[in-house]
Amino acid sequence: MPCLVVHGARLRCSQGTSQATLTVLPSSEARGDEQPAATVMDHKPLLNVATFGMCQTQANPQVASATAAAQGVLTPMPCVPLVTAPWSPGASFVKVGQHAALTADSTCTCQWTGTVEVVDPGSVIEVE
Repeated sequence: MPCLVVHGARLRCSQGTSQATLTVLPSSEARGDEQPAATVMDHKPLLNVATFGMCQTQANPQVASATAAAQGVLTPMPCVPLVTAPWSPGASFVKVGQHAALTADSTCTCQWTGTVEVVDPGSVIEVE
């Protein structure tokens, strides 16, 4: 069974150059290992999902523009994650408030083609 994801979990984007931290607002109704528990709805850019350093995909217009200006040499630009859809799949049976709890096997997608995954859920509590 996957672990519950909590505030402070470590995330990685397939197009970023560094890991980021998940922020779960203290209004969360449940806790895991003394931290607010995350839900599949905790995907908002810069509020929940921090920057991943530099973005390396030319699907990002800033990277494409900088790469074109550098005569085709890939030129990463600062990451501004653009995650518009909830994490998936989340917990099947455990809810935090009205939403499925976020589990360590969940992913979400950045509009610039990056896949965001959980590297360290911050909790050892297993959920279904």
